[in-house]
Amino acid sequence: METKKRLLTGMQSTGDLHIGNYFGALKPFVDTYKAYDSIIMVADLHALTSIRDASIMRQNILNVVRDYVAVGVDPKQAILFKQSDVPAHTELAWIFECLVSVPFLMQAHAYKDKVAKGIDASAGLFNYPMLMASDILLYDAEVVPVGEDQRQHIEYAREAGGKFNRAFGDTFVEPQEMIIKGVGIVAGTDGQKMSKSYKNTIPLFGTKDEVARAVMSIVTDSSGERPQNVYAIHQLFKNKAELEIVYEEHKGKYKNLKDALIEDIENVIAPMREKRESITDADIKDILKDGAEKANERAVRKMEVVRKKIGVTL
Repeated sequence: METKKRLLTGMQSTGDLHIGNYFGALKPFVDTYKAYDSIIMVADLHALTSIRDASIMRQNILNVVRDYVAVGVDPKQAILFKQSDVPAHTELAWIFECLVSVPFLMQAHAYKDKVAKGIDASAGLFNYPMLMASDILLYDAEVVPVGEDQRQHIEYAREAGGKFNRAFGDTFVEPQEMIIKGVGIVAGTDGQKMSKSYKNTIPLFGTKDEVARAVMSIVTDSSGERPQNVYAIHQLFKNKAELEIVYEEHKGKYKNLKDALIEDIENVIAPMREKRESITDADIKDILKDGAEKANERAVRKMEVVRKKIGVTL
């Protein structure tokens, strides 16, 4: 029997999700995670670099689990846990911090970008790559889904694991990045990339009325028979052959085409919205408790090896 490769992904809440988040990252992950021995981590310790409000932190933790389960992640098919529930993450991060240099960490793109934007250069933000390295290496993750802009995080994890292996003997698996292609750039209601900062989103878990308002705000090009901004979003929900029939039948009738888009979006997101609304806080706590037990079991085994290697186990 072929053993599945181990996959780890970390997630932080980014607030209310939109269909760009879904098609760009969530759906590609949901479509593939069962093919792996998947570990899904709620990155609450990483979130401390920017969150200073306990109530927001708690709500974000609940939201991110609720979102992932609603879009199709089955907690029985993966280990879904909270980073802060596994103390080994911070212990291993400290060990890696003792192996890498300050100039090495100073090269991190994410750190330099955030400092350039005026974000407080905390020690946690500076050491962030080593906590991420421990997240990955602690579980011998072979595959880590990331966006192109996060490729360097995996390179840092490989470097940290390599330094440990060279100093103390082979211990950590070398992880490989899985670059998330998704469907490329998802267009917003104004034709630009869908983004909360552009205020051009269609909510993923919005009510039908909220979706309708967003769709009706789509900027249309009155010079042609096919509104390109409407079509760009519509093709996410229907195949090309089906769309050709709809757009030929309603040629030049922009309101009819927007109404059709509203119905097609609703058919996809209504079940997810209903699923999300049915998930209680108690359900989430049970999921995270079960996940923490499984994650700790693996982490403790790995740290027993690490502690022996570095000489702190007598």
